[in-house]
Amino acid sequence: MAAKFYVGLMSGTSLDGVDAVLAAFDGDKPEFVASHHLPFDDNMRAEALALHERGHDELHRAALLGNRLVRSYAEAVSGLLSKVSPDGTPCQVRAIGCHGQTLRHQPADGYTLQLNNPALLAELTGITVVADFRSRDIAAGGQGAPLVPAFHDALFRTPDLHRVVLNLGGIANLTDLAPGKPTTGFDCGPGNMLMDAWVQRHHGHRFDADGSWAATGTVLPELLARLRAHPFLALPPPKSCGRAEFNLDWLSRQLEGTERPRDVQATLAAFTAATVADAVRDHCGTPDELVVCGGGARNRTLMKLLAERVPARRTIGTDSLGLPVDWVEAAAFAWLAWRTLRGEPGNLPAVTGARGPRVLGAIYPA
Repeated sequence: MAAKFYVGLMSGTSLDGVDAVLAAFDGDKPEFVASHHLPFDDNMRAEALALHERGHDELHRAALLGNRLVRSYAEAVSGLLSKVSPDGTPCQVRAIGCHGQTLRHQPADGYTLQLNNPALLAELTGITVVADFRSRDIAAGGQGAPLVPAFHDALFRTPDLHRVVLNLGGIANLTDLAPGKPTTGFDCGPGNMLMDAWVQRHHGHRFDADGSWAATGTVLPELLARLRAHPFLALPPPKSCGRAEFNLDWLSRQLEGTERPRDVQATLAAFTAATVADAVRDHCGTPDELVVCGGGARNRTLMKLLAERVPARRTIGTDSLGLPVDWVEAAAFAWLAWRTLRGEPGNLPAVTGARGPRVLGAIYPA
């Protein structure tokens, strides 16, 4: 292998672990070579969740967890490279694109904070690291998110099909790829985050596999109406959100306390589908295809609801287009690192609201 290879790393809002993708760049579109997943242990996940709230000695705790997180990143890189090279020789990879783990995202206040230690990652792997992708866009007046629409544009745009790409991670975001029109995109609300938190509280599972628990419940119309009244959902794009807007404390305030947990889970699935459907209808029209990626694409109950409610002619996963649904976000950060080292912009001002295109990321040489 030559120096055209890039690694993308992603640990998202779901906090399930690290996704790693190896991509090769010959032209404008990457070829995806291998992927690897490294789960987080329960202690790391619990500490990351705790750091989303104010607490004792949180700066010290965040620094220590950042180092632990980076050691997991390095382990994920090693596992990935061992699949294509027995000795995982680091000089074969030009750079690692590493987003880090978001703890605070406050673009209105002019900052975003990702848990990371890219200098340590470069030291552990012997590979150049590109990190801190959001800050440059925020400095230019943007939201700093979502960043994946630029990648969706490069990979999934066609001249004759109107596609809307739906990324169903912890948060859901949309990318509108209408022929002959500029690409737009925005966060449209919760993806899996509330469903994951609710099933964790009641069953100790990290997610509702296949949406099987939600499928046993009944949607509660009055609760659904209260959830849909969240003020974020009425905001016009550009916009982005996270745990600050959608969390268990907020959900608890919407409950009367007499609901069956399974019915709440069913309502949360309906809530995600409704927010996506509303966003597509209001901002994207009627696309030819709704193209879904992220962990939520494995939730059969949610996918059924989306197919029923979203005004698209058909609903497919990115698997159908050559990239497995679980690897799209990690692949996007390999692409963003490639753009950074070429000195090319990685943001879309129409998506983030930035004053113009900007080269994203900070570079930590090997």
